[in-house]
Amino acid sequence: MKKYFLPAVIAIMCCSVLSSVSAQEERLFNGKDLSNWEFVVDGDSVPGSQVYSVQNGEILIQGRPFGYMYTKKTYRNYTLNVEWAWVDEPTNSGIFVIIAQTTNPFPNGIEVQLAAGNAGDFVMLGGSDMVEFKAPEDRPRPRFPVVRKKEATNEKVAGEWNKAKIIVNEGKITVYINDVFQNEGTCPVKEGHIGLQSEGKRIKFRNVTATINN
Repeated sequence: MKKYFLPAVIAIMCCSVLSSVSAQEERLFNGKDLSNWEFVVDGDSVPGSQVYSVQNGEILIQGRPFGYMYTKKTYRNYTLNVEWAWVDEPTNSGIFVIIAQTTNPFPNGIEVQLAAGNAGDFVMLGGSDMVEFKAPEDRPRPRFPVVRKKEATNEKVAGEWNKAKIIVNEGKITVYINDVFQNEGTCPVKEGHIGLQSEGKRIKFRNVTATINN
């Protein structure tokens, strides 16, 4: 049996190397500036720099006016890790994935809701869709359809850091909030930008990374 041992070890090592090559972590926020991002502000009422900035190595978003910042690049299959904290009080915001069109003030894309009490919900923005959403037969489709999260709210209080882990694979989106599985759904669109929302009051983000799966 020994003659089979070495080839088996080599095969395992090769698989490990290939796996590490195919998955690459990318820092979407470099901790210094927002050079990797573009900005949308409702009605272009103020410069983006008044809404989105970097302070103490963290992204600070004012919450008003409405809008969002989004990556210059598009992404298809990845695991997104983001930490966020409400600055003054629990408020509203969201993480956008699979942004197909960067319209103002809401894109065509899927929002992973961060609003207090609802973190983990899916919100379909700008006419986007999900397989799991069933339109009501007796009334018009809502402007922002929602697919509710699976588990009880598990966000932390204002000032403490929360974690969101979002896995996107060929349009399938899986969401964990503070390590708890909260939602899963499928978008017909498979590739798009990643975004962070301005809505409500001040919120900050850090450690925004994506492990790209080729």
